[in-house]
Amino acid sequence: MFRPLILSALAVSSLSAAVMLTQTDGRIHIEIGGKPFSDFYYGPDAPKPYLHPLRSASGKIVTRRFPMENVPGESTTDKHHRGVWLGFKSVNGFNFWENEFSYNDKNAGKVAMRRIEEVKSGENAGSFRGIFAWLSPAGEAMLEEDRKMTFRDGGELRIVDVDLTLKALADTTFADSKDGAFSVRLAEPLTEKNSGTIVNSEGGRRMAETWGKAANWVDYSGELDGEKLGVALFDHPSSFHHPARWHVRDYGLLAVNPFGANAFDPQVAAAPVTLIRGQSVRLRYRIVVHPAMDAAQIERLYREFARGR
Repeated sequence: MFRPLILSALAVSSLSAAVMLTQTDGRIHIEIGGKPFSDFYYGPDAPKPYLHPLRSASGKIVTRRFPMENVPGESTTDKHHRGVWLGFKSVNGFNFWENEFSYNDKNAGKVAMRRIEEVKSGENAGSFRGIFAWLSPAGEAMLEEDRKMTFRDGGELRIVDVDLTLKALADTTFADSKDGAFSVRLAEPLTEKNSGTIVNSEGGRRMAETWGKAANWVDYSGELDGEKLGVALFDHPSSFHHPARWHVRDYGLLAVNPFGANAFDPQVAAAPVTLIRGQSVRLRYRIVVHPAMDAAQIERLYREFARGR
């Protein structure tokens, strides 16, 4: 006789969750405080899963909308830069970076969803776990990606945590390339070519001092529709090849790349990464969408993240 009451209580709790995740066909919709935050797309219409768009606490979209949407004034280059994504230029020689279907690249790989599980909503955070396969052009699975994404309500902050493992299903080599890996494409007004400023944990400023440099974090901030906003990306100390180098560009690309060395600095030796079948690497990152903040404030946020296990 108590079962209906229990189910009713659970339903009310779910409906009142501050961070609500709703799974539909091919995507997971994320709301924070009753307002849309983002959507995670994993269906067959794209060559790899991606998060789009990212919104600030005030509701402004801080990522470029193209190629998912056509917005006047936005750049239309690099169709493979879809919101927030994970990709890499050369995995066993196959391209998981520039792999849009419209490119018709016979050397392009694909990341396919195997299953989505553990979709959870909560008062302060919601999360999901997904299993994906990195497929060669012939459809052979080279890597298994086990990804958990957690979305947090931080008041004026919007926080996305990514904790994933790449496990080799066959001997797999990541070449030494600049094009990768966990990436965000910023909205046009936030880019360095417009109002934006790039700063890293080592004191570097602008693309000239941050591209290809190793750092704990990089922040990209500017002005969007009259509001000072930024997107910071953190590399956890437990993440593979921490502190990683960064592929950050003045046109709005913000990417942390644990597989690039010589591609960023010709003075260092090439350092391809080979995983023998069964071996794996763990990648842990955090995105923080924030109002105006200085480097010291970003550093404090990073240290909080770094203390987490």
